[in-house]
Amino acid sequence: MAKVKPRVRVPKKVSKGEIFEIKTLVSHKMESGQRKDKKSGKKIPRKIINKFECKYNGETVFSADWHPAVSANPYMSFHTVATESGEVELTWTDDDGSIYSKKAKINVS
Repeated sequence: MAKVKPRVRVPKKVSKGEIFEIKTLVSHKMESGQRKDKKSGKKIPRKIINKFECKYNGETVFSADWHPAVSANPYMSFHTVATESGEVELTWTDDDGSIYSKKAKINVS
């Protein structure tokens, strides 16, 4: 499987109390568990991202449970309120327990 690459985009500056958008995409092939390997005939094990979470300065501001119908390379966009400068941390959890994460700084003025 290709390397999993999470990406995140947040505004460079936001005003206190402003609602701002967080955009994210994770490069992940996803495997439904229903296909068979052409050479061996064995089922390819399911491998999907099943949980997404965003923390803003350590507090969860958004989370989602994902199911097998989620596409490969899932894109997510959501909004939150700027309260103070700090960091957003996004995490994706895979079926096998792998956790992929990405952090971004937020500058609140």
